[in-house]
Amino acid sequence: MEIIEKPADQAIKKKPGFFQKLGGVFVDLYNVAKFIARFFKEAFAPPYEGKELLRQLYEIGVRSLALITLTGFIVGLIFTKQSRPSLANFGAQSWIPSLTAIAIFRALAPLVTALITAGRVGSSIGAEIGSMRVTEQIDAMEVSGTNPFKFLVCIRIIATSISVPILATFSGCVAIIGSYLNVHQNEGTSFATFIEQTFSPLAYIDFTSALIKSLVFGFTIGVVGTYKGYNSSRGTEGVGKAANSAVVTAMFLVFIEEMLLVQIIGWYR
Repeated sequence: MEIIEKPADQAIKKKPGFFQKLGGVFVDLYNVAKFIARFFKEAFAPPYEGKELLRQLYEIGVRSLALITLTGFIVGLIFTKQSRPSLANFGAQSWIPSLTAIAIFRALAPLVTALITAGRVGSSIGAEIGSMRVTEQIDAMEVSGTNPFKFLVCIRIIATSISVPILATFSGCVAIIGSYLNVHQNEGTSFATFIEQTFSPLAYIDFTSALIKSLVFGFTIGVVGTYKGYNSSRGTEGVGKAANSAVVTAMFLVFIEEMLLVQIIGWYR
């Protein structure tokens, strides 16, 4: 039996240490900061890709309406249904419209819309741009004189930043309709009375904060999706990793931003 000896000089691969991982995190943060800075540098400089922007708004916004409508309606209906037993213990069923409106417009509508958009749009952007990187279409665009960063990255980030606030507002309105159907079925409240009770506790800052959060969430989803796709590794495996990483990272950042923005808005109140 022959004994195969391993070369003495063959190095054993070691796992990266703590400081190496920490250094990698700082490098990633630096690259993301450069990516965002390049976006602000090129996004509003000519030439303007109006046709491509409209196409992306349609793909991101209009094609998400069905899913957002169904999700918003279910959120409003289920939240109202689950809140009734607790309020009924104190004889406060009349507070259901106010409670639902506060929960939906302050938190649920922007957050749920952002998560749905991250799952549907974030993965799509990461996979699309990643596949273009793998098949060298981005390199071909650079050779032909087209700015691929502006055409592929900037347009999609702008589109998500515009679409998510609009979708969140629409989702909130649909959720209110779902809540009304449940309230009307159980208490027989008229639509006019329900709307009056719904919007009476809301202030201007509630709608403004919801739009600001939606704008931040949309920008984050666009940045994460385009960054993961634009910097994906070569190979078909890299496309799948880019799509999966775009969804997971975007959702994680949305929760972190929600926590921070709630604190900031709470201090402002």
